[in-house]
Amino acid sequence: MKPAPFAYERPRDIASALAVMASTDGVVKIMAGGQSLGPMLNLRLVAPDTIVDITGLAELKHVEVTGDELVIGACVTHADIEDGRIPDVTRGAMQRVASAIAYRAVRNRGTVGGSLSHADPSADWVSTFAALGATLSLRSAKGARRVAMKDFMLGALESVLQPREMLEAVRVPVMSASARWGYVKSCRKTGEFAHAIGAVLIDPEAGKARVVIGAVEAAPIIVESAEELFGGRITSDFGTKFDARVADNLLSKAGMSDAADRHIHVTVLRRAVAEAAA
Repeated sequence: MKPAPFAYERPRDIASALAVMASTDGVVKIMAGGQSLGPMLNLRLVAPDTIVDITGLAELKHVEVTGDELVIGACVTHADIEDGRIPDVTRGAMQRVASAIAYRAVRNRGTVGGSLSHADPSADWVSTFAALGATLSLRSAKGARRVAMKDFMLGALESVLQPREMLEAVRVPVMSASARWGYVKSCRKTGEFAHAIGAVLIDPEAGKARVVIGAVEAAPIIVESAEELFGGRITSDFGTKFDARVADNLLSKAGMSDAADRHIHVTVLRRAVAEAAA
């Protein structure tokens, strides 16, 4: 099967891209790396009237550390992060996540912004950036706005992105020296999307923890203040304090009725906590 016919636009800069999107009738889709959109086009799961190709926009490949955050352009690839071509403000956390995304061919072309915009609950960056406390810069011809990653996804393949709006950059806070990171996913085989993800950012010195349970067929479950999972307090021995019963109850309240599914997710989360504690 091949895609339905569509118009193709390749603008020279962000302003031109936004102008095309604002002035074009019908359904408009943005193409960055094309690793998600391409297969969907071929299977006719989407049939846009116009595709706006932003692959060549240098503005969206810009990366800089400003103040206490790293700004990553939406067209930075997974491989750019894996290979260390961007500054590391997460002490290797992002690099480790990037290196385990799909296959190298996908990482060479797939982009951070494209992955997030697709809003697949099983995608690595969806859970990773939520756990890291990132914010997203969104832009349209009407102006720009920022949205916390924890508020970005509304459900499976659904986000707060409005028609004719694009993700411009991801803003990742500098990880504190005392923070500990853990990220574990369960896949049936290497390269496939995960069916369970656990991501944790735990800072014993600050007494804070952020926990994300991803690949739940909806928006990730994000616990901003996760003390309840560790007996009520975050201390230096948090690795031994993780309460699987609290995690199971949390998943049950979120609507995960299958006990086997909950067990897999709790196990993956426990391993993420153990990785952070190691």
